[in-house]
Amino acid sequence: MTDRVQTKAIASHAAQGAAAADEADGRRQRSSRSREQIVRAMIELIRAGEMQPAAARVAEKANVGLRTVFRHFEEMDTLNREISAIVEAEILPLVEKPFEGKTWRLQMDELLERRAHIYERVMPLKIAGSLQRFRSHFLMDDYNRFLRMERQGLKRVLPPKIVSDYILFSAIEMATGFQAWRRLRQDQRLSVADALKVLRFTVERLVAGK
Repeated sequence: MTDRVQTKAIASHAAQGAAAADEADGRRQRSSRSREQIVRAMIELIRAGEMQPAAARVAEKANVGLRTVFRHFEEMDTLNREISAIVEAEILPLVEKPFEGKTWRLQMDELLERRAHIYERVMPLKIAGSLQRFRSHFLMDDYNRFLRMERQGLKRVLPPKIVSDYILFSAIEMATGFQAWRRLRQDQRLSVADALKVLRFTVERLVAGK
């Protein structure tokens, strides 16, 4: 083989390799876009009240083929992980925002108001997740991580004498957690404003004289 022919062969092989790489990269990008559309569609459907959206509804909402949805549904924990990341990105700025109140009581009041906003935002997704968490290691871990975040939020605000009182702290944690909010809003059908009043009333009675 002459040097010229060999050079052409090498160039042709390289071009084919580059084309194959571009094609593979294009497939990955399309798959990533489809997954993002599916995740966004699932979030919108759940927030609209469909706790376990059917694949056909997700496909319609995401504007992708049903087979594409089924392919991605095979990796439900991956989808759940991406949903969790989107939700966390929404609420984290409020969770981490510095408190304006100068006393722990004022800061506690701010915390309750923030929780009302956060719980309203995540409630449909948390309920949907609770339907699946005993079949999903990720959702169970995510559930426990949310509990730890709630607990740490209280510890940031409450004085040591309350945090160290195990029974009192546990009562406050129970009364101000997501499950209490879900019961007030969903089971007792209270408005957001009234549910928040219940939280404040409960905390005020628990910490009276502290």
